[in-house]
Amino acid sequence: MLSSCGFRSARAASRSLRLVNGSQSRCYAIAAHDVSNPKLTTIDTSKLTITKTTTPKELIPNDELVFGKHFTDHMLSLEWTATDGWQAPRITPYQNLSLDPATCVFHYAFECFEGMKAYKDEKGNVRLFRPDKNMARLNRSSARIALPNFDANAMIDLVKQFVKTDERFIPAARGYSLYLRPTMIGTQRTLGVGPPGSALLYTIASPVGPYYPTGFKAVSLEATTYAVRAWPGGVGNSKLGANYAPCIVPQMQAASRGFHQNLWLFEEGGEEWVTEVGTMNLFAAIVNKDGKKELMTAPLDGTILEGVTRDSILELALERLIPEGWEVNERRFSVRELAEADKEGRMLEVFGAGTAAVVSPVRNIGWRDSMINCGLEADKEAGPIAQRMKDWIEGIQYGDEAHPWSFKV
Repeated sequence: MLSSCGFRSARAASRSLRLVNGSQSRCYAIAAHDVSNPKLTTIDTSKLTITKTTTPKELIPNDELVFGKHFTDHMLSLEWTATDGWQAPRITPYQNLSLDPATCVFHYAFECFEGMKAYKDEKGNVRLFRPDKNMARLNRSSARIALPNFDANAMIDLVKQFVKTDERFIPAARGYSLYLRPTMIGTQRTLGVGPPGSALLYTIASPVGPYYPTGFKAVSLEATTYAVRAWPGGVGNSKLGANYAPCIVPQMQAASRGFHQNLWLFEEGGEEWVTEVGTMNLFAAIVNKDGKKELMTAPLDGTILEGVTRDSILELALERLIPEGWEVNERRFSVRELAEADKEGRMLEVFGAGTAAVVSPVRNIGWRDSMINCGLEADKEAGPIAQRMKDWIEGIQYGDEAHPWSFKV
């Protein structure tokens, strides 16, 4: 068994990698804008203005909610310039953006975003789940593409005000939430390639229901190497819109062959390494060759997104699975290793992890004209670890368990 102390060392090494990645991103930011200058990063929350809509929308019944289709009455927005920094934040009625056809976001993909949620607990309190992690990642993403950084704590305060303004849109039922989409775009009007001199940071919100309205539905994956999602030194560890559009055609190709999603692989050193699944991080639980139960996920080597749910699962596994005798590792593992675990009867379960679904169980993986069975019994849609992680995380999100990850609004 990897001891709790040993796993903390592994996590410390991972955090060192995160620091390296963060420092790299910071270098990009310094090259574009001086992030050490408080004038360019400070947000004055005391200058927030709120303009309420005069035409409030009707609430959509819970059973009619579709992810990302319906939006709340308002939006939060802040403009930035390289000379004056962040201007006064505004909460205004939800509205279209007016942008010049030469705006740099349209031509060079100066765009990054986040995905997070607000929840209502049984007492009607509104909660956010680890918004500090989302704001930190948004700053890293924006720095990577020469967009400005911002005071994360101030932005969290503004998001709280925004959520309070549209609180009536948060469904008061388990499994339902308000999906929040903070987005930053470069707004400078130019066809020249360079750091944008102006930007817009805005947040919109959409009430959503459970990812699986009828309960868990395990998915099938196609192991994909003919298209590569990310590579070392690239931007796969940043949450950029440019990372998502190129994945749609391979997903459609996988669907045409009967699969739900792609399992993104990266070929190196004669092996096909597992990175992500669709738009989620991936976890696999096996009995390793030492006879120990092991929960593993790919390391933060630049080819995967540093997911908030991924980090939460790892932290919970450290606290709750290691005492049960599990090994928990962030390490490289190949699709061949998964195939061998299946063939040798050592496969336990595989699942994706992300904000939308928390966890998404995997039934099988198509790889090289063969099918890897991921350990689920025919009449089961989720394995015990995926189910426990979902229950643990949702218990924190909805306030059943008092936990520092749950932020009251």
